[in-house]
Amino acid sequence: MSPAVYELPRCAWVPLNDPLYVEYHDFEWGTPIHDDRLLFEFLVLEGAQAGLSWKTILHKRQGYRSAFHGFQPEIVSKYGETEIRMLMGNQAIVRNRMKINAAIINANAFLNVRDEFGTFDKYIWEFVKRSPLVNGWVSIKDVPAKTALSDQVSRDLLKRGFKFVGSTICYSFLQATGLINDHTTDCFRFAQLTQENPKDQSD
Repeated sequence: MSPAVYELPRCAWVPLNDPLYVEYHDFEWGTPIHDDRLLFEFLVLEGAQAGLSWKTILHKRQGYRSAFHGFQPEIVSKYGETEIRMLMGNQAIVRNRMKINAAIINANAFLNVRDEFGTFDKYIWEFVKRSPLVNGWVSIKDVPAKTALSDQVSRDLLKRGFKFVGSTICYSFLQATGLINDHTTDCFRFAQLTQENPKDQSD
């Protein structure tokens, strides 16, 4: 990246010495996602992050994509003990059996939601009435770890059989996938995303 890129005002949590993290913040985090495969990817990755840093997961993301067949829920849902043993031996991902099992369980629950609603996108975006919530935080100190909305999403996902979807994980998921715009107001992405104000893109 050019020096000018690093001069852009960003959320204070972005480590400017990590180009991968900067790219993630600038082009992905908080950008509305309506693609089911990518929504499933973030659901798995946010669950994998539990107890760890996002930096750890971000740098293992390509390893996860390879290990989990591009995060295709139809394939992941059919994983059995053979695949689990392979994943437990894969140093490119977090080798936690509970999280691996959760990814498989969540793939099945994800497909059930898709069967009921047509797409997971239609299901999850209904929680925000299909338009991103804009919070307008001035400082990262203002940004909560969870909210009443993430509590609601967590309860519904748990009811549907999902694992590793506590309220804090759900809030991170909602932020990452753009259902919530939690870029601070001094960040260049806050203005961009607010102006774009994307509506329903699934039809």
